Amino acid sequence: MSDETASWHPGEIVPASGIYRCDCGGKHHWSTDVKGHRFPPPPSGCSGRSWTLQKPTHPENCLG
Repeated sequence: MSDETASWHPGEIVPASGIYRCDCGGKHHWSTDVKGHRFPPPPSGCSGRSWTLQKPTHPENCLG
């Protein structure tokens, strides 16, 4: 799986700091996460189950 299509579940370790989008399809749930922290659960009422990196904060250090 490529870095662009990789997804992570709540509770997993964030691999790279950045802005992540949930997979609910609504394109309205975002999370800003810090490398080494754990991914949060989706917001209340959201059907999303995983997070996908949308914009890294440090592209030169992005996932690889």
